[in-house]
Amino acid sequence: MLYQILSQAKKHPSLIPLFVFIGAGGTGAALYVMRLALFNPDVSWDKKNNPEHWNKLGPNEQYKFYSVNVDYSKLKKDGPDF
Repeated sequence: MLYQILSQAKKHPSLIPLFVFIGAGGTGAALYVMRLALFNPDVSWDKKNNPEHWNKLGPNEQYKFYSVNVDYSKLKKDGPDF
């Protein structure tokens, strides 16, 4: 398959940007799904030792991918401890 892509790129050089952007988009999507699976507090890989790990998140931990106007280091906890 890689040989076919390279041969098409040699025959039609205008397809090279298409291959680059499709490859970058696929890589970015794979990395984002891997980030969600590993670092999102909604996903629990170890349910025996820590079944409700989201209760141990502090108020100053940022788990969102992008936060517009929130400084998580200055937040205080308003709820009870579980």
